Amino acid sequence: MTKPKTFSSADLMETLMRFAPAAAALSLVLAVSASVAGAQDRDPDPRAAVLIAQGDAALKAGESQAAIDAYEAALTVDPGYTPVFLSLAEVARFEGLQGKAIRYYRETLVRDPGNFAAISGEGAALVEKGALEKAKRNLAQLKSLCGATCPETLALQTFIAVGPPARLAADTDGSGDTATN
Repeated sequence: MTKPKTFSSADLMETLMRFAPAAAALSLVLAVSASVAGAQDRDPDPRAAVLIAQGDAALKAGESQAAIDAYEAALTVDPGYTPVFLSLAEVARFEGLQGKAIRYYRETLVRDPGNFAAISGEGAALVEKGALEKAKRNLAQLKSLCGATCPETLALQTFIAVGPPARLAADTDGSGDTATN
């Protein structure tokens, strides 16, 4: 019969020191992942929710500057609430500021990389800017993430089929850069 091996305190310390950094790194990764996932699915601060509702009402009334003011105030109250960036992007597109809208969509995607609405919205803004090839990349990304029949994919597909606004259709080469005359 073999005698069970006993560990000395030195053996235990060596084992602990060997695995402690890996355990600490793993727990940090899990904590960050949990906090990021939790931040995406949470409700906004109640004060921010009121401001977002005010912004939505202003946008429906066609008062884009009032909507922007309300959404920016909501971001000040709750800077971690990512969906406000989507609202700001929609207002920017409404005002014809596609570059600014794209920036808001990309901020949303930095915070929530799988946000279908942001991918589709960015693609639509790219079409409005005349960048059809870039918009088609967004469409391909959406098709791979959520399928060909998801609402965001269908919306972007329709936007691409319609093409850029008439003012851009005549002077664009499809890449988003205006053609030189």
